[in-house]
Parts: sequence; structure tokens; C-alpha cells
Amino acid sequence: MNDLFTWAALGTVAGASAATLLTANVIGGLLGPDSDKARKWIALGVALLLSYATAAFATDAGGEKWLIAFFNGLVIFSAALGVNQLPSGNRQPTRATPGQLAQGREPRFVRSWV
Repeated sequence: MNDLFTWAALGTVAGASAATLLTANVIGGLLGPDSDKARKWIALGVALLLSYATAAFATDAGGEKWLIAFFNGLVIFSAALGVNQLPSGNRQPTRATPGQLAQGREPRFVRSWV
């Protein structure tokens, strides 16, 4: 159990980003191939939820922790989303006509949904 997620790991940017990415991809995979827009909102919600949960446990911070938690949530979301994929020129197309793979590539579980 010590090698999997822990509360301490979820409190880091890397751990929260990984949890955000995994949650969005698993739920999006369950919803189906047309869930790219839903994955973005799921990822944003999970990132903000993890950030605000971490802020709730911060006892030595004042009221500004809630504002900082919002921006930390955006950092987590951006890390999970892949900031390097934000300009559209950096992305590979993932859509294909029904029954056809995009550019002959195999379908992947984790794919760009930006």
C-alpha cells in the first residue's frame, strides 16, 4: 500500500495531477469516445476538489488559503492537462471517421482530450 497513492502524495502537485488525469480518463472512458468535453470538466472539478481539500487541512494558513487553493487547482489542472498541448499546433488529431483510426494509430487509453 505504501507504493500507491497516499494522503501525502495527493497533497503534492505531481500526485494531485496524476489523480486528476486518472480520474478524468477513467470516467471519460466509461462515458464513451465522445466524452472529451466532459473529461475537461471532470479534470477541472477533481483538480479544484483536491486543492480545496488540501487547503481545508492547512491549519496554519489564514483566509487567503481559499484564493490560493483556487490557483493551485488551476496549476493541478494544467499539469494534468499537459500545458505543452495547449497551443493547437502541438497536438496530434485524435478524431477519425467512425470505424477508422486517426492516422493509422492504435486507440489508446490515455489520449489528448484538449
